[in-house]
Amino acid sequence: MAEPGHSLHPSARGRGRTEPRTLRLLWLLLWVGTTFQVTQGAGPELHACKESEYHYEYTACDSTGSRWRVAVPHTPGLCTSLPDPVKGTECSFSCKAGEFLDMKDQACKPCAEGRYSLGTGIRFDEWDELPHGFASLSTNMEIEDSTTDSTENCTLSKWVPLGDYISSNTDECTATLMYAVNLKQSGTVNFEYYYPDSSIIFEFFVQNDQCQPNADDSRWMKTTEKGWEFHSVELNRGNNVLYWRTTAFSVWSKVSKPVLTQLMYKWAQPKICSEDLEGAVKLPASGMKTRCPPCNPGFFKTNSSTCEPCPYGSYSNGSDCSHCPAGTEPAVGFEYKWWNTLPTNMETTVLSGINFEYKGMTGWEVAGDHIYTAVGASDNDFMILTLVVPGFRPPQSVMADTENKEVARITFVFETICSVNCELYFMVGMNSRTNSPVETWRGSKGKQSYTYIIEENATMSFTWAFQRTTFHETGRKYTNDVAKIYSINVTNVVDGVASYCRPCALEASDIGSSCTSCPAGYYIDRDSGTCRSCPPNTILKAHQPYGAQACMTCGPGTKSNKIHSLCYNDCTFSVSTPTRTFDYNFLALENTVSLAGGPSFTSKGLKYFHHFTLSLCGNQGKKMSVCTDNVTDLRIPEGESGFSKSITAYVCQAVIIPSEVTGYKAGVSSQPVSLADRLIGVTTDMTLDGITSPAELFHPEPLGIPDVIFFYRSNDVTQSCSSGRSTTIRVRCSLLKPAPGSLSLPSTCSDGTCDGCNFHFLWESAAACPLCSAADYHAIVSSCVAGIQKTTYVWREPKLCSGGISLPEQRVTICKTIDFWLKVGISAGTCTAILLTVLTCYFWKKNQKLEYKYSKLVMNATLKDCDLPAADSCAIMEGEDVEDDLIFTSKKSLFGKIRSFTSKRTPDGFDSVPLKTSSGGPDMDL
Repeated sequence: MAEPGHSLHPSARGRGRTEPRTLRLLWLLLWVGTTFQVTQGAGPELHACKESEYHYEYTACDSTGSRWRVAVPHTPGLCTSLPDPVKGTECSFSCKAGEFLDMKDQACKPCAEGRYSLGTGIRFDEWDELPHGFASLSTNMEIEDSTTDSTENCTLSKWVPLGDYISSNTDECTATLMYAVNLKQSGTVNFEYYYPDSSIIFEFFVQNDQCQPNADDSRWMKTTEKGWEFHSVELNRGNNVLYWRTTAFSVWSKVSKPVLTQLMYKWAQPKICSEDLEGAVKLPASGMKTRCPPCNPGFFKTNSSTCEPCPYGSYSNGSDCSHCPAGTEPAVGFEYKWWNTLPTNMETTVLSGINFEYKGMTGWEVAGDHIYTAVGASDNDFMILTLVVPGFRPPQSVMADTENKEVARITFVFETICSVNCELYFMVGMNSRTNSPVETWRGSKGKQSYTYIIEENATMSFTWAFQRTTFHETGRKYTNDVAKIYSINVTNVVDGVASYCRPCALEASDIGSSCTSCPAGYYIDRDSGTCRSCPPNTILKAHQPYGAQACMTCGPGTKSNKIHSLCYNDCTFSVSTPTRTFDYNFLALENTVSLAGGPSFTSKGLKYFHHFTLSLCGNQGKKMSVCTDNVTDLRIPEGESGFSKSITAYVCQAVIIPSEVTGYKAGVSSQPVSLADRLIGVTTDMTLDGITSPAELFHPEPLGIPDVIFFYRSNDVTQSCSSGRSTTIRVRCSLLKPAPGSLSLPSTCSDGTCDGCNFHFLWESAAACPLCSAADYHAIVSSCVAGIQKTTYVWREPKLCSGGISLPEQRVTICKTIDFWLKVGISAGTCTAILLTVLTCYFWKKNQKLEYKYSKLVMNATLKDCDLPAADSCAIMEGEDVEDDLIFTSKKSLFGKIRSFTSKRTPDGFDSVPLKTSSGGPDMDL
């Protein structure tokens, strides 16, 4: 990308070649979902195209997101009769890594053995020539516009492909490598580079289709003093233009303004050597001229070779100031990366390590690309460097967020080289009050970065103090032990300067459009410059509210507050199992609780212990736990006001020294630390977002109800906790412990943590049990006593719930006893028997009469052959005796007669009865 030593990782055959003045870009990965535009060629009618003579490509996507698959010949005009176009896959379609798209079948298939696929990515690792889509430009940033041959001077100063990598120019021109890509979804760009020469400014940045840069923290690449390094940047959906740009500074003969600086050498103070001794080095002669060093970002070089800040509304990379494009605002701050003179808002001194008096000496010296500690008067002196910032101003497009305390941040890159146990302290002071230590590094530390979040808008002082050794010895043995600071970057500074401009929301006015603040929970639409609300249950990324991707989804069991600034749990939770659903209500646990760890002792036998304060949920996500440092207050006479440091978090820790140890009336609370600033989620799983809550840290859960685990993260990043601290709170059902219940620490880690970074707590309470539901009780029905039956509802044993619904009241119903139903049965049986008897007698009597009538008919039938007239009636005439003898064909029982009577009636309504004549002749039927 530009000059000395800028390169990006070469492949295997190129790793051995590294030129010191060359920036090399080895390979570039674009994880994108791109749409390739093709054209279909036409040729003379020859033979029909074979499959080996053409390939398939997709057309550009139309407004509906559709495209066509077309056949394209390898050599236009060689054949004809190509396959007809067919409808292609959706524009958003893509294959996973390890798969490729078979254009013939339009389906994803796995790669063959020995081959690989990036899925939606594109990889560039062969640089025999500039790949398609890349462009290389060059300009001369320092030559004035009136110079006619400025372009000619830099015509050949471009990026040059060298097989395994691509290299920047080595002259004084500015070279830019560009690549444009259209993403169908958000992605990333990753590249490996080699950039050892800090005299070259190396930038990488991304612009959208409106030529607006992404709002990244910094576009300036860090030098790679330990070989090849990776760099990754997120890309937004849509058009993205990637820029790699390098700028060299040299002496140009055609520049009308002065660019040379006269060097003057003098002995470092205090002078601890003698130049008169044999072999002593003499002071170099002053007066030699050298090229002017570059200015820091946000400054420009005047005609007198001094650096002045660019006016508000403009930005610079250290050369000329440029106005921010329409729809953008300057990202103001201070970025110090060139140390030619000490900035006006910084000062340095030396503090004695014996009597703690200032010596009026220079503690830090500038050295071009870094600032380093001076020798000092003794090895245990403190080398002091202080930066004062008058105040902070959040971006115009960001509303003040009462929940998110960040107003700015300071980031610095440093290194310590020590032969003994040296110490580098970083301290922060507010409104001219005493500095408080924030972080300490002991021993040699490689080049690294550290970031501190600023949460109050006040005049702040940042101090770096370096001590070579804590022991006071005669003479100086460790003068080669040194601390170096390469860059300091402070954001959102009042009256600061800008190195780039970021998008802002636009507001129409009489004089045109101007930047304005979006309401809380609204992001800036890059395309229209308007404010849009984040979807439900998402939070807005602090200080970078650009595009819909700035709205981040809340974790499980949480929801966003009204202004989309944080995710919180409202003390309710629900989880489903294969057998039932458990509902929880933790409102009884929303107040803060405290817990003290086991006692510890210093090397001198002084007792202290760690004190924890926890707030679990509710309160609209407001952090309720407060830990205080009251050491200063205890030393101030009664009646005078003091300043005590306190922090607010979901979980915090402080060191408590009992009153019997300190001699004060109250105990001393010091070193407050936040253990939980953000709620990640609530779940019954043991792992969430890389945080694990091992079940074996606490005694087993005896009831079979899963623990509900709250996962938190802290914003504090330390040397040992590079990802910040994390905290888990296991909430466990225990009906024997009424609210608020009891807190406990892991049995194997009495201070709540086994590694200093991950803290774990167990909270047992009846309020942590699931809410009672209809599945937690059953009904018991009593026997019927005196016509009354009772239904009683009781909890199932063991009872595994609390709160929720109450047991239904006892239900009483009217019932009938067994004696009653026995009496009813006997009475009914008796009545039925009487009825049957009566009916039997009735039918028997009636049958008697019918038999008599039939017998009379039989007797009359014997007169059939006589000439007597037929009987007019079968009825019994007056005077006849009904007791006349009857002659029956056979003897039948009562039931047999009834059966005969009912079954022998003919279809014409008469009965057919077999009879015998009185003379014993043959039977005859009537």
